[in-house]
Amino acid sequence: MDIRKIEPLWSHIYWLGILDDTGSYTAAAQRLGVSKAAMSQRIQELEKALGIMLVQRTTRSVRLTEAGQAMVALTRPAFAEIETGCEKIQELAEQPKGVIRVTAPVALARQQIVPRLADFMRIYPEIKIEIELSDHISTLAQEGFDLAIRHTSAVPETYVAWVLCQTQTLLLASPEYIQNHGMPSHPSDLKKHNCLTYLRSGSRPTWHFERRKGVGERVSVPVNGSFSANNSETLRELLLAHQGIAAIPDFSVAAELKKGTLVPVLSPWKPVSVFGESIFALRPYSPHVPNIIRLFVSYLKVAFENESFI
Repeated sequence: MDIRKIEPLWSHIYWLGILDDTGSYTAAAQRLGVSKAAMSQRIQELEKALGIMLVQRTTRSVRLTEAGQAMVALTRPAFAEIETGCEKIQELAEQPKGVIRVTAPVALARQQIVPRLADFMRIYPEIKIEIELSDHISTLAQEGFDLAIRHTSAVPETYVAWVLCQTQTLLLASPEYIQNHGMPSHPSDLKKHNCLTYLRSGSRPTWHFERRKGVGERVSVPVNGSFSANNSETLRELLLAHQGIAAIPDFSVAAELKKGTLVPVLSPWKPVSVFGESIFALRPYSPHVPNIIRLFVSYLKVAFENESFI
């Protein structure tokens, strides 16, 4: 094919790769900052120029054809090299600049991440931070994020992870709830209590415990309750309203524990497999980590150094 006919198609091919990453015209257009119509037109122009269908379109989904997948696979390394080249050249500037797109859980971001950002923004005024607060687990490459901050115990093998600090899950209730309903003495007693649970898809909620001292006895208890939510701040508010017992990350309840408005339940037992035991900064593996990402992660590591929430 004549190189003069190929050169105008470079951006079309790049857009095809973004469509493959995101899986929809709408998401691809949003990531590129263009209209859905423009996105569709570019793909049609590319198909016409190459004389082959690259995308299978249905009312519900978008899939690349075998030819489309081959095109993306063959050209993706070249575009990755271009991206790396741009990042390295940008790093030559005296003042670091660029955009960092971050995703983090709502409660963790509101309570622990955002309050720590002001100093970073003063030090690096040319770096723009875009942070999406969501309890939805994002696929970074598909949704265009540079970094995720998560509390977890398992990091995907294809990701690079930096530990920011340790965290733990606490079983709590208000003194008023305990006064009215009694203090459980064993995890099995929770069957008689209103247990407020973190909302997850799947079967009936079950809490797992490990004895803190002794032979490491483990107990699993199916629990019931009148309320579930996928946000620890929401669970905390129901605890403060004396509505039950909940397992909550320590970073969401440090102030309430100090004030005594929430108290530990089943202290000899450690809740396990509810939330993660570490807070990580995560990103998919790549040979080159942009300088602004390294600066941001280094800043967060220092900001969380020796952090103990309770």
